[in-house]
Amino acid sequence: MHFIKPSEHLIELQGEYSYPIIFLSILIACVASYTALSMNKRAQQRSFFHRNFWLSLASIAMGFGIWSMHFVGMSAFSLPVSMHYDRLLTIISVFPAMFASFLAFYIANRPKKLFWSYGIASVVMGIGISTMHYVGMAAMKMEALHVYNAWLFTASILIAIVVSFIALYVFSTLQRYMENHFIQLMTAIILGLAVSSMHYTGMIAMSFYVSPDHSHTSTAAHEVQMSFIVISVTIGMALLLSLLLLSSLLDRYVKYRTNHFDMLTRLPNRRQFEKKLSHSSVKQTLAIWHFHDMEKINRENGYLYGDGVLQSISEIMVNFNPPQTDLYRIEGNRFAFLGWGTESETMFKASMEKIAQMLRDSTVFQEKEIVLQAVCAWLPASQQNDATKTYSNVLAVLNSPSLQYKFEIILYNPAVHTYTFEREIASDVERAMAEDELYLVFQPKINSKTREIAGVETLLRWKHPTYGVLSPAVFIPILEANNQMLDVTDWVIERACRQLAQWRHAGEGIEHVAVNIPGQYVTSSRLLKVLKQTVTHYGLEPELLELEITETSFVRSIDEAIRAVRVFRQEGFSVALDDFGTGVSSLSYLKQMPISTMKIDKSFVDEVPMSEKDSAIIQAIIALGDSLNLSIVFEGVETEEQVQFLASTCEQPIIQGYYFAKPMIASELIAWARTFRQSV
Repeated sequence: MHFIKPSEHLIELQGEYSYPIIFLSILIACVASYTALSMNKRAQQRSFFHRNFWLSLASIAMGFGIWSMHFVGMSAFSLPVSMHYDRLLTIISVFPAMFASFLAFYIANRPKKLFWSYGIASVVMGIGISTMHYVGMAAMKMEALHVYNAWLFTASILIAIVVSFIALYVFSTLQRYMENHFIQLMTAIILGLAVSSMHYTGMIAMSFYVSPDHSHTSTAAHEVQMSFIVISVTIGMALLLSLLLLSSLLDRYVKYRTNHFDMLTRLPNRRQFEKKLSHSSVKQTLAIWHFHDMEKINRENGYLYGDGVLQSISEIMVNFNPPQTDLYRIEGNRFAFLGWGTESETMFKASMEKIAQMLRDSTVFQEKEIVLQAVCAWLPASQQNDATKTYSNVLAVLNSPSLQYKFEIILYNPAVHTYTFEREIASDVERAMAEDELYLVFQPKINSKTREIAGVETLLRWKHPTYGVLSPAVFIPILEANNQMLDVTDWVIERACRQLAQWRHAGEGIEHVAVNIPGQYVTSSRLLKVLKQTVTHYGLEPELLELEITETSFVRSIDEAIRAVRVFRQEGFSVALDDFGTGVSSLSYLKQMPISTMKIDKSFVDEVPMSEKDSAIIQAIIALGDSLNLSIVFEGVETEEQVQFLASTCEQPIIQGYYFAKPMIASELIAWARTFRQSV
């Protein structure tokens, strides 16, 4: 590396720049920056892969982008001399850029960032970028002597440090806003221009000299070689960025498969089953196979063997799955067939009988003889009066005390099954509360702009000793029909307040809990008394407890409900209007409802942003909520696209759904919250 011209007799060469290639080099730097920011954003989200995996990919994308920009930028400058690159130095030059990029993302993702840390990181990053540039220049072998202007050489390094500082500070400051595509794009352009400015300052710092007797080479050969480099680097860059983006898509796919499919059998899981069952507007044929005493097979042969048996069972069911029917694994020992239409019910039952015959004959698995015990309960669409009770009716068959597991195909009979099951559930609820068969799970609500935990919603679950885990969609209607939900709600309020008090005492940072209130309980004077006694007992401020009331509660008696909610608000409690948009109340009443929060039902969120109609409805609801100064919570959010749309549409959107977290018991929630805060 020379800073002084060795001889006064040397002649300085004048080169030429290709402006299209300059533009291409800057574009490569910006695209690489955008890809790196996308990889870094994945590190902040719940992912199948560890966050360090995404930080490493972000560093590779940014480092390789800087390296590619350098060599494409070099190709934009042509001299009338022959030239080639030292392959070893060319390869080595990429590593300082990757190291500098990793440092930048590491600093930007630290939970606590001090101003001096930006200074140290920018110096190291600037030196890393400069090292990459000048090692790359050293890899350039030509007949001309290149000499650096010391002032411009120093200026290029200072520029690299300064722009690194600016890029780091801007990136870290805007980290929470990276869900917004426009801000992410602007940040990528800043990073790309920062890298490019250093490169071309370094190029200006160079002068090229040859002896007077040197014969000038045509630039044609240089242009051919440079064109080859430009094409090669551009193709390589495109392939790398494509692989990185493909990894992001792969992660989303793996996450989707994990959340929606059973890992053992690869069948859709209970979550998909309940979604399909509850969102269908037509009557459906439902059959559930229950395999009895699978735990005994596991104990006697081991869980790996038991898993193999279940896989073999699932293969039989897949092979005989009726037309127009979906197959699910809804529990460890239960499979469900959900079909639509009434014209194929004969074929449906015939398929169930074939499955029964195959299972009856399949007594040997993995060279071991076992005894399977199973039964199938089913309800055809043509025999249903109420589609909302399809699942509970079939469950009533499986819960019949006279049931035997001899591969029978049992048709639901309302005279035999319903009364027994519902009576037993209604009679067991007192014991369930006393013995903690009823339990609470909590689903966090996240401010998608600040990534802060805004609170949790309390949800009720029941692990029945005979029937296993019962869906709330099954037991809550039974309890409501028997006027038992009031006592259960009092129990939920007490347990939720107790848990909140424990979290506050332990300093866990969860300061707000929401509880669902049944419609018939809203206007009862008993509810206010229970609320005041409970928060006083546990030393809680009323505003820490939010009452979630469905829109249908207001529809039943709008004036009484408004008066009741006004009293709750005067006492300091928050009140949320749950499942907004699913009722039939007039919007003219909304301005009279003294609510503090509006919860948007999942059915409005499912199709955004793909559906223009649903997106327009969401925007209208947001505008309505903002005009009434209400907090807005979006339920059932599951995809990154939904989060980005809501974040760009709403000023302070609160997100609740599987995108961030599923409902969890208290200990799981705290472990999740600690990990989530560290990632943010």
